[in-house]
Amino acid sequence: MFSFSAEEIDAIRLSLWVASIGIAASLPLGMFVAYALARWRFPGKILLDALVHMPLVLPPVVTGYILLLTFGRKGVIGAWLEQTFGIVFSFRWTGAALAAAVMGFPLMVRAIRLSLESTDRRLEDASRTLGASGLTTFFLVTLPLALPGIIAGLVLAFAKALGEFGATITFVSNIPGETRTLPAAIYTFTQVPGGDAGAFRLAAVAMVIALAALVISEVLARKTAARIEG
Repeated sequence: MFSFSAEEIDAIRLSLWVASIGIAASLPLGMFVAYALARWRFPGKILLDALVHMPLVLPPVVTGYILLLTFGRKGVIGAWLEQTFGIVFSFRWTGAALAAAVMGFPLMVRAIRLSLESTDRRLEDASRTLGASGLTTFFLVTLPLALPGIIAGLVLAFAKALGEFGATITFVSNIPGETRTLPAAIYTFTQVPGGDAGAFRLAAVAMVIALAALVISEVLARKTAARIEG
């Protein structure tokens, strides 16, 4: 029952790779946006917060279509990237990574923002009083205090990216070995005769990964709360 075929292994490997690259690449921007929302006051803050969370409320197919219009070969940004740097997203694994990053981004930002908002600002003030610069205070005080929340955000975003289907298949299709991620492979197996066993195996893998991610996130959240209370 759990003897995986080469096609199934490729789908699992590609999903892990795509989710990892997408989340890692979006982390710097996620940290910046989360910090801006947690600490700064500026015009349009509510609009930025709404835009960040849009992928959570939009149908994934709509998000994928927007990515196709924007980063496709004929898209405004996609055409420029291809002509200037030779970077292509549409119908490539790089596009799957981009879709994964976009869908996981809101969960990452939310977790990091909440962690930053719960840190003790007096410790940062004390650091600056002792002569540390804002950048030094961030790396030596703020970042360590918010680290459990950052990790929790990464885990949740990774789990979301790993299970992304609608935006991915709309943006980069379902190409074996190139863009056929775990959810797309499960869908493919359900559409062919005798594919139930393969779909079941891949679904079991997805459930195990998702459960592990939620448990890790909850453990880190509790550690953060305990440290704050202490």
